[in-house]
Amino acid sequence: MKKVLAILLFTSSVSMSQVKPSDDNSRNDIRYNLNESGSHYVKFTFTNQTWLRWNESNPGTTVLGDPKTNTFDIGLRRTRVQLFGQITDRIFFYTQFGMNNFNKLSAFPAYNTNGTPSNRKVAAFFHDALGEYEIQRKGSRFIRFGGGLTVVNGLSRFSQPSIGTIMTMDVPVFAQATVDQTDQFARKLSVYSRGQIGRFNYRLDIADPFPIETNGLVPAVIGVNSVFAQRKNHKQFQGLLIYNIFDTEDNTTPGYMTGTYLGKRKVLNVEAGIISQKNATWRRETADTIYSNMNLWSVAAYMDMPVDRNKGTVVSAYLGFFNTDYGKGYLRYNGIMNPATGTTQPIAGTGGTQGNAYPMFGTGRVMYAQAGYKFKDGLLGNQGTLMPYASLQYADYERLDGGMNVYNLGFNWLIKGHNGKMSLNFENRPVYRASAVPNKLASYGRKSAFVLQYQVSI
Repeated sequence: MKKVLAILLFTSSVSMSQVKPSDDNSRNDIRYNLNESGSHYVKFTFTNQTWLRWNESNPGTTVLGDPKTNTFDIGLRRTRVQLFGQITDRIFFYTQFGMNNFNKLSAFPAYNTNGTPSNRKVAAFFHDALGEYEIQRKGSRFIRFGGGLTVVNGLSRFSQPSIGTIMTMDVPVFAQATVDQTDQFARKLSVYSRGQIGRFNYRLDIADPFPIETNGLVPAVIGVNSVFAQRKNHKQFQGLLIYNIFDTEDNTTPGYMTGTYLGKRKVLNVEAGIISQKNATWRRETADTIYSNMNLWSVAAYMDMPVDRNKGTVVSAYLGFFNTDYGKGYLRYNGIMNPATGTTQPIAGTGGTQGNAYPMFGTGRVMYAQAGYKFKDGLLGNQGTLMPYASLQYADYERLDGGMNVYNLGFNWLIKGHNGKMSLNFENRPVYRASAVPNKLASYGRKSAFVLQYQVSI
């Protein structure tokens, strides 16, 4: 560890010594050039997202056994460091290390010998560790092959988001379809190819999913509804094809796709993606075990472009349709950095319904849309500008009695672009209980949450 810190400090000092000091603080990276042109380099980055959140609890919510109608918590949504670089004209490496969803309950349940929660240490881990080789380069055209632990995905741009540049408070996590089930926070051990050929950008990936037994939770008991299978594991095949109508996008790091360029590029894309895995889930019918293939696909359009380059105004929007077939009856609740530990009103056949959770993943169809507008640069003088936004997730899942709407409204205070920004978000979500229709859930109210985020990134 001492050697790593020494290298990073040395890298930082050398990089900064190569740059003439600037009163406008315009330099945004820590970089050490390996050649005079800077085409070969090593770069270090850091991102931290702190959340202050008030949440209206789902019915029956408890925190360490105490009933809670609402909660207030402080947490780290993401803390990440990246070290990557272009070693030769053809060799690239990328690593990312960090942790996610750290609040006072992050290590719960972890008990000492007295039966009380004890472990405040949440292990940071390598999110990505890979190497790439570029076999062809001509202008903006390139073809690369790589392998390792990576977020390179099919399905959609939000299945592999650049979290430091997202426009909304958080990404639409449902698009990270197997997150923390058969992957490691959306990353998988994979071999892949990615490239830009003319106006087409592509990603092709063969992944070796992690067994569901290793996700840190007790695997769901097999029953009438599909859950991830514990046997007959198969490889996963993924693909994403994007057509760039105007500018091509940043392709430096593998996978990660920018949320908004804040006017630095004129981007209008259409995309189609897929994830497929044989025998991914299983369920029980009478005495028989039935396996189902997981087949997920989406089509979408993405726009992020300047309105007035002189003023710095920008419009950003996304509209996508997702067909999500995990197998008959699949439904999974998820609550981001959940502030609760239990419930007195469990729903049969469904777990983790406390706190801020809602049916995020399921077999069915999803429409997702978001839109935002960046006001002119200097709207707040030397304190930056504002970018309001809105998003809507509409899901028609097989086990829900009627469609589900989750919407968010908020704005970003862009103090220094994405390097220093504060975001305030209001979320409204439905709550469910068992329906009169067998094996279905019915909505019977809505709950809300407010989150204030402070992001620092370099």
